[in-house]
Amino acid sequence: MKMHREHHINSSEIIRDIVIGMSDGLTVPFALAAGLSGAVNVTGIVVTAGLAEIVAGSIAMGLGGFLAGKTDADHYISELKREYDEVERIPEQEKEEVKQVFAEFGLSTDLQQQIANEMSKDKDKWVEFMMRYELGLERPDPKRAGKSALTIGGSYIVGGIIPLSPYIFIHDATEALSGSCIITVIALFIFGYFKSKLTGQPPVSGAIKVVVIGALAAGAAFLLARAINNH
Repeated sequence: MKMHREHHINSSEIIRDIVIGMSDGLTVPFALAAGLSGAVNVTGIVVTAGLAEIVAGSIAMGLGGFLAGKTDADHYISELKREYDEVERIPEQEKEEVKQVFAEFGLSTDLQQQIANEMSKDKDKWVEFMMRYELGLERPDPKRAGKSALTIGGSYIVGGIIPLSPYIFIHDATEALSGSCIITVIALFIFGYFKSKLTGQPPVSGAIKVVVIGALAAGAAFLLARAINNH
């Protein structure tokens, strides 16, 4: 008999952090470089400003990921302490909440009571159940905040180097902008395709949306810089 195997996305938090870092990393430095290309003729200024933005952006994004992870961990600990306190002070009320969870699954009243009584014999398992099914909270990875910061920051750097790379090798800003547009559009399409595929969305339409957003941001920055430079 052939065993059925379910396929799920592993490490969803890491994937989410990569998506956050790469999406901003590809878009923001691309828009900045395009905008500066509309105001200057040489690429030295674009490279300097682009690298400065990538460093600052990666630090800011990484710090945001760290604080988000730390907040999630602190929130979980706070709720965990509250649940332990409640099973000590008001156990009967907590049992009722257990019964309500299983009532939603259509279990009989007698079976609900039996499960609640059995669960109350192990406070750790009881609290873990309440955290997961009453509050919808999973125990966070204690290293989550640091991992998130490094993943988001690193992804931002990788994404940011892609649109900036032509300016490093080409001295004329207009030519470099053309090269940057080509490789960034390709990178945005590939990124959007796999992001949409991983999240269960139509990959081609998702990729096109990502490309359009990046192109609009870069186009707006370029036109604004060109308009300011002409006055």
